[in-house]
Amino acid sequence: MRHTIDPKRNPKNFPTLYFEYFKTLDTGRAFIKPGSFLLKTQADFTGDKDNIGKYYMQVSQEFRFWRPKVFLDLQYSGGLGITTPKQYSYYIVNTYSAGISYPFKIGQSYLSAILFYKYVPYPKPSNDFLYTMYFYRGLFNYKAEFAGDFSIWTENRNHGDDATAGLSGKRFYFFAEPQVWYNLSKRWAVGSKVNMFYHVNTTDDVFEIYPTAALRCKL
Repeated sequence: MRHTIDPKRNPKNFPTLYFEYFKTLDTGRAFIKPGSFLLKTQADFTGDKDNIGKYYMQVSQEFRFWRPKVFLDLQYSGGLGITTPKQYSYYIVNTYSAGISYPFKIGQSYLSAILFYKYVPYPKPSNDFLYTMYFYRGLFNYKAEFAGDFSIWTENRNHGDDATAGLSGKRFYFFAEPQVWYNLSKRWAVGSKVNMFYHVNTTDDVFEIYPTAALRCKL
């Protein structure tokens, strides 16, 4: 409902399709012990006649070859966007990250903290740190769930292209997607994913908050 909330920055409301695959595998027996694997994809139907106008994907894999449950984490993300007029279409530039992940528990809440080194291959590459926190909490005997993640990072203002020529220093970014769900059954749930952005969609110093009405199916 982005246009309803912020019509100046969003020409219309649109549906989004998310697909997420998460698997925990840590037997503790093999020399290289694979940890969590995560695949996230997002398709925004912002195009003409409700075609897909933006696509994003992220994939990460944890592993360790020591006893303490601190993991190495490798991550890739990228995507693209199609605009009207189409000559302003763009890539979401490939991003490669490597870091340290630490899963832990506080009370009945499950969390995972990850500190990445992040490389973005702009014409003038950006080398930065990225911090991500994942969280999950079951409520009312898991009839409801509170989950999601947030990330903070920096990037060079100057990407080495004409659009950013003359800029210098770093720009701070923030992204979060807290979710709340009410489980109708073991498979189906209704709820909301709240998308929060700072400098992700625009270079303006604006904090954007866009709630959604959502339906989730666990396969």
